[in-house]
Amino acid sequence: MAYVSIRGVDHYYEWVTADGGQPSGKPVMVFMHGWGGSDRYWESTAQALKQQFDCLLYDLRGFGRSPLPKPIPEEVKAIGYELETYAEDLALLLDALGIQKIVLNAHSTGSSIAVFFLNLYPERVDRAILTCSGIFEYDEKAFKAFYKFGGYVVAFRPKWLSRIPFVDRIFMARFLHRSIPQRDRQAFLEDFLVADYDAAMGTIYTAVSERAVEVMPKEFAQLQVPTLLISGQYDQIIPAEMGRQAAALNSIVEHIVMPKTSHFPMLEDPDTYLQHVRRFLAIEPATI
Repeated sequence: MAYVSIRGVDHYYEWVTADGGQPSGKPVMVFMHGWGGSDRYWESTAQALKQQFDCLLYDLRGFGRSPLPKPIPEEVKAIGYELETYAEDLALLLDALGIQKIVLNAHSTGSSIAVFFLNLYPERVDRAILTCSGIFEYDEKAFKAFYKFGGYVVAFRPKWLSRIPFVDRIFMARFLHRSIPQRDRQAFLEDFLVADYDAAMGTIYTAVSERAVEVMPKEFAQLQVPTLLISGQYDQIIPAEMGRQAAALNSIVEHIVMPKTSHFPMLEDPDTYLQHVRRFLAIEPATI
């Protein structure tokens, strides 16, 4: 297990490469997970791409194996949970590991963070893949209800929940249209249960907010990095229409809707997902 300290928080990271887990000098693809998750659900995608890329997976501040120190130091509290701060974390992580340029593959809330990264550090990204991303309209009543419900969900997370038979299926039902491997369902449930309360609530308020509604369209419109946006046809979390609206703001963004998938298309239909990614990155079929 490898860690690097970024602004007072030990960030977990790992390499998935064809050379046994050590970077080989190939182009680097960085994977960024979404809210409540960790790098674990990206592992199968990274394994499929390790012949072409040195794949770097890491856990966002306060999630997975990158917990906030307890008690939280004032300097860590001062960073806050705005999406831009997580984009800055990634830049500092790359600096610490001596990585200059990457291909960025991000999911859900991680995709929103990635959009900020692309605009803050466009010179550091060759191409980007945003999985399940988009823009949405502000609805004060709906947002308040979402915050209230989110607060209940984050507050009630007994660790024994993951030991109840079939609870992983129930927990993941809203996120999926097709079944995914049990290990991936269980991993996401376990990651959700260990996510730091402050980080989980903080990112709820910054990712789904009036400010995000105002800012994200501008961020998409400003993108300079060639970007592939992949939506799941039946995604209830970030509907495909939100992805279409985001892509319509900038001709550099290509939008694809994957049929019969929902919020985890890379796990629900990995073959089709990888076909889109490889085509976008111009990976020759002979090297697959």
